[in-house]
Amino acid sequence: MSNGQAAAMGGTFLLITVVIGLAATVFGIFCWWKLFSKAGYSGALSLLMLIPIANLVVFLILVFGEWPILAELNARRQQAMTSASYPSGQPGGYGQNPSYPQYPQGPQYPR
Repeated sequence: MSNGQAAAMGGTFLLITVVIGLAATVFGIFCWWKLFSKAGYSGALSLLMLIPIANLVVFLILVFGEWPILAELNARRQQAMTSASYPSGQPGGYGQNPSYPQYPQGPQYPR
């Protein structure tokens, strides 16, 4: 094997390695973008995963922080609980109000 052939093989190997590494990086950024978006953060935070110390900080915020989507969900649940009107004034009090029809007793299908 001559020096020219070894250099060509080394160059090809390097090119393949760079292409695979670039594809893996782009796929990783895409996955982090989707994760940040689903959590309620800006997807652009996924670009911080390329910066060595920032990626650790962002990851810890993602793991231990309260996600905006969950904060919004909890706020809407609280709003729904406080604005709901119950027939008897209490949750689960539907059976106590006589204006609601009673369920029929016995089978209702023809025999």
